[in-house]
Amino acid sequence: MKYKQKFQGSDMKPKASVQSLGCRLNQYEGLSIEGKLRTRGYEIVPFGENAQLGVINTCTVTNEADAKSRNAIRRFSRKNPHAITVVVGCYSQTSANEVAMIDGVDYVIGNHDKMNFLDYVGEEKPTAPVVIRERIDRKDFSMGQVGEVHFEQRANLKIQDGCDFMCSFCVIPFARGRARSRDWSDLFAEVEKMIEKGVREIVLTGVNLGTYVSEGKNFLSLVEILGLLPGLDRLRISSIEPTTIPAELFGMMNDDQHPLMPYLHVPIQSGCDKILRLMKRKYTLQQMEEFFTEAIETVPGVCIGTDMMTGYPGESESDFNKTCETFLTFPFSYCHVFTYSERDGTAAERSGDHIPMQERRSRSSHLRQLSASKRLDWHAEFQGKKLRVLLENPKNGYYSGYTDNYLKVLIPIEKERLENKFVRVRVGEARPEYCLGQIINVET
Repeated sequence: MKYKQKFQGSDMKPKASVQSLGCRLNQYEGLSIEGKLRTRGYEIVPFGENAQLGVINTCTVTNEADAKSRNAIRRFSRKNPHAITVVVGCYSQTSANEVAMIDGVDYVIGNHDKMNFLDYVGEEKPTAPVVIRERIDRKDFSMGQVGEVHFEQRANLKIQDGCDFMCSFCVIPFARGRARSRDWSDLFAEVEKMIEKGVREIVLTGVNLGTYVSEGKNFLSLVEILGLLPGLDRLRISSIEPTTIPAELFGMMNDDQHPLMPYLHVPIQSGCDKILRLMKRKYTLQQMEEFFTEAIETVPGVCIGTDMMTGYPGESESDFNKTCETFLTFPFSYCHVFTYSERDGTAAERSGDHIPMQERRSRSSHLRQLSASKRLDWHAEFQGKKLRVLLENPKNGYYSGYTDNYLKVLIPIEKERLENKFVRVRVGEARPEYCLGQIINVET
């Protein structure tokens, strides 16, 4: 049944609530969903408040992500038993029947139809869950009209989706499909809209960013063109696969006239060559060491983060120790740690020699401690320095913001409203998750 405006003829707007779990790409798509709902006449309310429609935009990268998705579904349906509950996204794509069995679910819509979910939602609750799960198209895509999205100081921009790399542990090619790129003209139109709305920083996001290609433009030329746009103060790259990073980016990061920020998040996944081969990753540690050495020599002060996985099948204690050694010796500022999680349909799930979960978690805990210590050391390097920070919306008595190289700084709120402004800050006390700072001057 096609969607019909339930409150047509009434001055009262129906309320909708959207909860997006997981990655930056999901967060971007969640905001786009909110925009579509606004254009249909909905008032968007925070998740957990009373609403006539709930959209849970799910993640399935790990078992924990599945559990968080289920909890979000149940939380909304308990709060709003008479509302229409729509579950979209990656968990809906890979495990549609499992999602449909959760109490309160009305619609299960996979990633192929995620952004068009309103075309399938009726004005009344169905008698049984409706499942819409199509094979994901391999064609390039456009986002089209995303509605009036509220952009804050930093905005994610989806440029790509899907992945062809087929790493042995990863379910994303099944959840998101194969690699495809966003039509250049569609992408560029949204960038212009963001700048017009006052967005100061754009974060490029996708599943495998570096594989972008559309209308004769690749990832490098995309960054070059966006860097020429007047009004764009900052351009930042989110997580990007190691083998897809053009070295020319380093020159842009080191150019004061280019908005590309000196920051890279490069998920190498393991610090052991044996495990990298089992994961079907496309590089060696020596290649990564050479790459990161070039980065820090070319771009002084660059922040480099990474993802590491613990407990992959066949990972011995010696292999794990090698991963810890690699993390400590490579020029990483921090590490996001993931505990290996069996994903149906992957090569790793079918392999033997699985590590007991208790041991996986113990290794994860140890690596997180190393990351916290190294991040604190990195923060301490900037104490006393004067750095440029883009301030975001105030919260709990502080403005927070990030330096060019992604150092998070908290600043006590002053009388003057300073959100979405650049300030020069003297960095003070270093803490594990951020630094305190004091404003020296505000840019006009």
